[in-house]
Amino acid sequence: MSDWQKTGWRAKPRVQMPDYMDAGALAEVEARLGSYPPLVFAGEARRLKRELGAAARGEAFLLQGGDCAESFAEFSADNIRDTFKVMLQMAMVLTYGAKVPVVKVGRMAGQFAKPRSAPTEVKNGVELPSYRGDIVNELEFSETARRPSPDKMLRAYTQAAATLNLLRAFSTGGFADIHHVHSWTLGFAEGVDAERYRDMANRIQDTIDFMAAAGLTAQTNHELSQVDFYTSHEALLLEYEEALTRIDSTSGQWLAGSGHMIWIGDRTRQPDGAHVEFASGVQNPIGLKCGPTTTAEDLKILMTKLNPTNEDGRLTLIARFGAGSVGDHLPRLLKTVKEEGANVLWSCDPMHGNTIKSSTGYKTRPFESVLREVREFFQVHGAEGTVPGGVHFEMTGQDVTECTGGVRAVSDEDLSDRYHTACDPRLNASQALELAFLVAEELSARRASAMSAAVG
Repeated sequence: MSDWQKTGWRAKPRVQMPDYMDAGALAEVEARLGSYPPLVFAGEARRLKRELGAAARGEAFLLQGGDCAESFAEFSADNIRDTFKVMLQMAMVLTYGAKVPVVKVGRMAGQFAKPRSAPTEVKNGVELPSYRGDIVNELEFSETARRPSPDKMLRAYTQAAATLNLLRAFSTGGFADIHHVHSWTLGFAEGVDAERYRDMANRIQDTIDFMAAAGLTAQTNHELSQVDFYTSHEALLLEYEEALTRIDSTSGQWLAGSGHMIWIGDRTRQPDGAHVEFASGVQNPIGLKCGPTTTAEDLKILMTKLNPTNEDGRLTLIARFGAGSVGDHLPRLLKTVKEEGANVLWSCDPMHGNTIKSSTGYKTRPFESVLREVREFFQVHGAEGTVPGGVHFEMTGQDVTECTGGVRAVSDEDLSDRYHTACDPRLNASQALELAFLVAEELSARRASAMSAAVG
């Protein structure tokens, strides 16, 4: 958009954003951020867009995962490594099942802001602003902690930069060696509870052994020891996003320098709103959450605004309906996309529609509901002859107890053991990897069915 300006969103209706009390302090922070280097580069965003275009055609598969909300307190090299590690494991299993490359995109190095269902929270008769993520305010329930502070954007930038630095080192420095990754996965499959996944893990090992015998090793082929890993987050705090937006000198287009991919949430996708206006003008791949209230008319307008040239890989539609509801909503949206002839990548977020309150009072997500929504997503695409191009999980490499179920059988009573999330419940490492095995089975079955139909 030649007439688009990165400040244009300020003239549009805004929701889910804080009101800063000190305009001078906010302006000073924005100016400082505006002088800092971008966190990502245009060439990386364009490469990701090409890979997402392949996923939309069924020639690749998107794995997007990471924290619900990144925390300043939980920031450490170990936590970054552990989440990166489990995503590599998941990607290997999915690659085997789908027989196509897996595009790895972390909810990392920028996922600091969170939308909330209410602007304020009441405890013991005291009403304070809701916690909106560490980039805005603090989780502690006090007037001082809940006051939005623009300085937190500077800390978020520093943490994001450090996270990206470590991710790039892990991606290219040997940590991602295919042999290391699979040895970790074999450890998971050797557990008594994970016996059903052992056969696939052993078949992956046979494939790796064959490759080595044929001379394809990490020493002779860099593709076996390095990976491309991208970052993404919800572009919610637009002051931060604007400050890091730059003109790409090679193309003359605007780039959101805060992350490779940004998305618009289900609460901020108003066609005439500030968030859609901002996302419409940057060249990054854009995600759009689609929930039960997404209408066909709104989707048509949003696709036109966010991808006016119908570019491959530009727009990912992230379905989040809840288990048991996919069949009620996804078919009508698939029909809308077909009618418009729109190029989109369909991804499944089975987390946000399956949040419940446990018997012990904790907010949780049952593993069985998460899996059911994924399966329904695949079933609807199979019935409609469309491509289920990816999955989107809130997860962590830590051994938390936030979602119930899985092979380790986390119960309602277990939730209090290691419930560390600052916002929504996440899959732990074991649950995330188990889900990858189950999704891989779906992908493998879909591939076998397609091949059988082609032969027939």
